[in-house]
Amino acid sequence: MNAPRFLTAEWRSLVMLNYTVDPRILAPHVPSGVELDLWQGEAVVSMVGFLFLETLVLGVSVPFHGDFEEVNLRFYVRRRVGDEWRRGVTFIREIVPRRAIAWTALAIYNEPYLALPMKHRVTDGDYEYSWKFAGAWHRLGAAVRGEPQLIEPGSEQEFIFEHYWGYTRQRNGATVEYEVEHPRWRAWTAERAWLDCDAHELYGKPFATPLAQPPRSAFVAEGSKVCVRRAVLL
Repeated sequence: MNAPRFLTAEWRSLVMLNYTVDPRILAPHVPSGVELDLWQGEAVVSMVGFLFLETLVLGVSVPFHGDFEEVNLRFYVRRRVGDEWRRGVTFIREIVPRRAIAWTALAIYNEPYLALPMKHRVTDGDYEYSWKFAGAWHRLGAAVRGEPQLIEPGSEQEFIFEHYWGYTRQRNGATVEYEVEHPRWRAWTAERAWLDCDAHELYGKPFATPLAQPPRSAFVAEGSKVCVRRAVLL
């Protein structure tokens, strides 16, 4: 039986910049009970920017907190349950512009949220998300052309987008698991992508060098309505 709904929203205009990293960088961040999920033998992190729209928490709209940007750094994990692998994500840091959202997520689920001023631009095939940190604006973005295509089975796009579980380490070392439901998205492969941020200060020294390199791939997805189920302690 599925867990009760915790949050519903629309996730739109998702920019994914993907970087190869040494698995040893991620090892300290892997929650107990899961393992790294590799793409063709390599560990990958993604810088992600997207829009949270029409957000409802437990079916209730919170005034002035329904529509906002999010930028996060995530990596990919999996957990064996019976005969299936549950493929999921774990976050290094998640940035939002609302203090109440960041405080609630950190207090209840120990999600690594940070509240910063943010803005976005989505025009003529250009997608850009910006956040103000340490007195300067930082940004990530991608440019696309043409029409989005359905994600092909077995592709790198599928690996990046088709993870339907989240895993978060708790303060006592335990792990919570939550399910994310959405239809299969249509996506573009970006013609051009950019990341301009102080990765050292935001994410720690080990991530500075990987995120200073050009991304191995960059995708943009249209997005859809999503449902996040209530977290369960493993």
